[in-house]
Amino acid sequence: MVLSTSGVSYDTVVFDSDGVLVEPPTRETQLGATRAAFREMGVEDVDHEHLMDIVNGVTSDRLSALCAGYDLEPAEFWAVRERHDERSQFEAFRAGDRTCYDDIDVVLELSQRCGVVSNNHHSTIEFVLSFFGLQSAFDTYYGRPKTIESLALKKPNPHYLERALAELEAENDSALYVGDRETDIVAAERAGIDSAFVRRSHCRGVELAAAPTHEIADLSEIEPLISG
Repeated sequence: MVLSTSGVSYDTVVFDSDGVLVEPPTRETQLGATRAAFREMGVEDVDHEHLMDIVNGVTSDRLSALCAGYDLEPAEFWAVRERHDERSQFEAFRAGDRTCYDDIDVVLELSQRCGVVSNNHHSTIEFVLSFFGLQSAFDTYYGRPKTIESLALKKPNPHYLERALAELEAENDSALYVGDRETDIVAAERAGIDSAFVRRSHCRGVELAAAPTHEIADLSEIEPLISG
């Protein structure tokens, strides 16, 4: 399945990480890391909806309101939560509970300039590239720092995508961002570049309000797509 504009070719390709290069973290893992953070801060009884709020893309304002309800200092709690979240991801990769997708070899063979831009921690992207031996495939990578301030810079904000494109010296009309969420499509649109939506099993039935430039079933369709 490829929906594309004929004749288009790209010399720069930027990939999301979770859900595109590697399997996304499970909801149970994310919730467990958040519960562990509350426990470390001395809070044992946490409303499930509050846990879900934090896992489902919490904003700095919402985080402040949640912390106020548990008499926690937001920056201190967030530092603990991010540490537990990072640890839980490293453990999942090391245990083999999460891995890279089988079609990752396609990316390793691309001749285009490539990068990674993710809403995950920068340190986690660094770990992923090292753990799976992918460093040579990418000329740059960006995740976010483990700070409250970084929440406002997550996609669909194109901040880190634009930084990667600048570092790759990409021209907007020949750059492509590959993602698995609507926020990826919107970020690419705001950055002024084309997008490819990968319909992995976890997002196969997702209906999109924003239209990607291309839709692909997996990364095996990347090479003919970007070659025009």
